[in-house]
Amino acid sequence: MLTWLANAWSLSFKFIKFGAAALALTLLGVASALADEAGGEAGLKLPDLSQVTFLGIDGHKLLLFGIVICIFGLGFGLAIYSRLKNLPVHKSMREISELIYETCKTYLITQGKFLMILWVFIAVVIVMYFGWLAPVQPVAVTLPIILIFSLVGIAGSYGVAWFGIRVNTFANSRTAFASLRGKPYPIYSTPLQAGMSIGMMLISVELLMMLFILLFVPGDYAGPCFIGFAIGESLGAAALRIAGGIFTKIADIGSDLMKIVFKIKEDDARNPGVIADCTGDNAGDSVGPSADGFETYGVTGVALITFILLAVKNPTVQVQLLVWIFVMRIVMLIASAAAYFINSFIAKAKYGNADEMNYEAPLTSLVWITSIVSIGLTYVVSSLIIPDLGGSTSQWWKLATIISCGTLAGAIIPELVKVFTSTESRHVKEVVTSAEEGGASLGILSGFVAGNFSAYYIGLAMVLLMSLGYLISTMGLGTQMLAPAVFAFGLVAFGFLGMGPVTIAVDSYGPVTDNAQSVYELSLIEQVPNIKQELKKDYNIDVNFERAKEMLEANDGAGNTFKATAKPVLIGTAVVGATTMIFSIIMALTKGLTENVNNLSLLHAPFVLGLVTGGAMIYWFTGASTQAVTTGAYRAVEFIKANIKLDGAASASIADSKKVVEICTKYAQKGMLNIFIAVFFATLAFAFVEPFFFIGYLFSIAIFGLYQAIFMANAGGAWDNAKKIVEVELKQKGTPLHDATVIGDTVGDPFKDTSSVALNPVIKFTTLFGLLAVELAVQLTATQGSGLTHILAAAFFVVSFFFVYRSFYGMRIREGAAH
Repeated sequence: MLTWLANAWSLSFKFIKFGAAALALTLLGVASALADEAGGEAGLKLPDLSQVTFLGIDGHKLLLFGIVICIFGLGFGLAIYSRLKNLPVHKSMREISELIYETCKTYLITQGKFLMILWVFIAVVIVMYFGWLAPVQPVAVTLPIILIFSLVGIAGSYGVAWFGIRVNTFANSRTAFASLRGKPYPIYSTPLQAGMSIGMMLISVELLMMLFILLFVPGDYAGPCFIGFAIGESLGAAALRIAGGIFTKIADIGSDLMKIVFKIKEDDARNPGVIADCTGDNAGDSVGPSADGFETYGVTGVALITFILLAVKNPTVQVQLLVWIFVMRIVMLIASAAAYFINSFIAKAKYGNADEMNYEAPLTSLVWITSIVSIGLTYVVSSLIIPDLGGSTSQWWKLATIISCGTLAGAIIPELVKVFTSTESRHVKEVVTSAEEGGASLGILSGFVAGNFSAYYIGLAMVLLMSLGYLISTMGLGTQMLAPAVFAFGLVAFGFLGMGPVTIAVDSYGPVTDNAQSVYELSLIEQVPNIKQELKKDYNIDVNFERAKEMLEANDGAGNTFKATAKPVLIGTAVVGATTMIFSIIMALTKGLTENVNNLSLLHAPFVLGLVTGGAMIYWFTGASTQAVTTGAYRAVEFIKANIKLDGAASASIADSKKVVEICTKYAQKGMLNIFIAVFFATLAFAFVEPFFFIGYLFSIAIFGLYQAIFMANAGGAWDNAKKIVEVELKQKGTPLHDATVIGDTVGDPFKDTSSVALNPVIKFTTLFGLLAVELAVQLTATQGSGLTHILAAAFFVVSFFFVYRSFYGMRIREGAAH
């Protein structure tokens, strides 16, 4: 792997060096303009929170209680972790889950080293901007702190991702073992406990870090620290989400296609690709979403903080809104924990001793109970914290209502997603019906139909809820701030995340259920001598192996559905939250909406051209990420076909399994390197073309990205669960219909788990990094003229275009050039 990285860098070095030189020239050119002036991000100064009292306590002391709640949240997550670890499990299953964890560890260590290489790009910009061009005094103190918080952001994304795979690799073997008891409730309960452990830990850690900046970093440079933190966690999330998405689908496709080629069963232990597939379930469906969720919560909070500091002029109102937002974030933790216990009580009473259950039903009720509890607490707490906002006694319920629009979206959107991806969905059944007569071709077309229709309904649902938020913002909020509609959209995004731990929990449910099936098969537990007597003696289990496998497969269908439900929520948050962050750039460009506002118009040609350009980047990104999967999967299939041993071997060798993992990692990093550098330098290039061109570009990638992601995620979900219907309900494994749906599923794999999900962190990273890039461009134009700016834009674009070109032509499948 290190050899490959060295080769990649040597191939690309001239272009990176060219771009770096251009960037250095840019920074030198604007140094004189900014040396004595702190503006933009450097000018984000937090007010003194202790100057305003809430319920008789000053704001600073009130938020200190939030740290206590975060510690309880951490304790909640660790308690469930400990409980999962101590659940009973057969040795054969535990050994497989530990092998999966070891391969996951190797992958994460490799990714950690890769992240540090990518961080260097960001660190250079941060050092030049906050250390030289727009210094926050004293630089010797502030610059290291800002850099440290960018690393803290990366470490947060990376750390919660690691915790996620550790929890999930405990839960997968425990879920598999629980199926042997023949009751469905334990195999529902165990993955959900794992998800809640990750969700509570993730939100608590993220909130703890942000509270630390807010409460303990001096206000003069807390703002830049928030920006550094957000950029760091965005970088971490983007790298782990993109690379994880590529890895998991290389492994998944490589493993799944063997079912058709060799007519072997799902997760056949003789298939060297199965361990890689299990690792990929964690790398793509656990590591990626955990890092993505961590970043989403952080960046949305930073967007709102930035808005308040720029758009609200009254310091008292600033403090009131900042404290209120952080209190609401704390309340969301409490609401999710309370809803989880309420739902667990109901589900256990209803299904605890049942022989059959609909696995989706208690997950659905959990989402709705959390939504109702969260909305109720939003109104109660808002009335207590901001009963009087800037002299108005009615703003509390208006702001609470706007947040509730987002919280409702967090419950309504999953319901809409299920219409297109659930095993009970008419759209999914249509995929199966199409494939019965038309094979893979018609099945794939029906999946496209499901994805396209889902974009229509989910898009309109978001528009309606955002419109309601906008209408409420017109009821007097404009007296408190500039652009109240933008703040409303930010609060809607904030409300999307109102069920934070639960959203993460139902998303994490899927990789555990998927892995549980694999662990069952790989453990070869049915072939262990005297296993029935051993299970009876040691665990008092009268085992029915066929029933156990049927329940695991049925539960995996629910996992597929709820994996799909979280994706539009996260991408929707990215898009709606990006609106708030883009406003920060607009405020800087228009000097508080006093100049050049007419450039935000279709009559301003650069703005229109930016709107068109964003779509090009979104579709390139989709192609580049899918190409990395295609080439990697080709190499994985090539290796597996050459090395699979179906005669005389009970299972694949560890060495062969690790080789498949190595192939997946190699192509995941090759794809990620091309994508990151292309996005990084494209952001610089388009920011330097013309500021309002860049604004149009940011809006465009958000809107194109929203619909592309929804379409791809739900089309992929429909194909995935169509296969599940054929396997579980129709029991037609190994038939031509099953082959057709497996092919549809492999088409959907990069749709739902690579390209679509990675658009979320890419949009947010581009917007956050754009905050710095566009200010550099504006200052250079002001001091050196537009000529040099445009020359640098061209230079940056050449670097970006080289990696765009390389993302296909350098990733093509070349016969005879394996590995």
